[in-house]
Amino acid sequence: MCERLRNEQKDGCGKKQKESRKSLFITGTGTDMGKTYVAGLILKKLHQSGLSAAYYKAAMSGNERRADGSLIPGDAVMVKEMSGICQPLEEMCPYVYENAVSPHLASRMEGNPVVMEQVKKGFEAVCKEYSYVTMEGSGGILCPICRDEKELWLEDIIKACDLGCVVVADAGLGTINNVGLTVFYMKERGIPVKGIIFNHYEPGSVLHEDNRRMCEYLTGIKVVACVRTGEEELNISLETLKSLYEEEV
Repeated sequence: MCERLRNEQKDGCGKKQKESRKSLFITGTGTDMGKTYVAGLILKKLHQSGLSAAYYKAAMSGNERRADGSLIPGDAVMVKEMSGICQPLEEMCPYVYENAVSPHLASRMEGNPVVMEQVKKGFEAVCKEYSYVTMEGSGGILCPICRDEKELWLEDIIKACDLGCVVVADAGLGTINNVGLTVFYMKERGIPVKGIIFNHYEPGSVLHEDNRRMCEYLTGIKVVACVRTGEEELNISLETLKSLYEEEV
């Protein structure tokens, strides 16, 4: 499959044709909202549609080691396996840590603090090779990335890479508050919010459906997709998905 697409469609297995960069940042209302899972579904839809798609994450914590002692970039592996993209793992994340804590603390414990220039260099390299680049954040929007060297926060990376964002939220109790605070903060900080995606959504649930309406009312941002637990396809049109990557004029 990868070889055929490489030759015929120039998708995620090969270089893109020259065109404007299309990129999107995936953040969440907190940790364990399903950002990586949603990113995998997004990449899967783009890839299976014959589009050149790639994944990137500045810093990954909570990873296991191989027998040789090297760290496995777990989120990248998950996205690669879910989506079927042929992008090499070494392109996906410049900073990988073992301890399951915020990147600023992981790097304090393990060394190798995140440097913005290195993050941007890796991101721009991926953007030169692929048409649709999806960058995933660490934790929620207020995640500290580095504190011991030059101070760096997640929003600094978003702004430096000039990214619009999608917010992933759990569909259940508490999400009105969590989505509202996240989106309000992002708007205050000048970060474009392109849409909201609900995870663990139960169609027909009075709570989940009301949460969807209330989040849209509160933020003025559309819930562009709802993902049920274990769902294998993203229920969103390709054109709508592609529009999230377009730069706002």
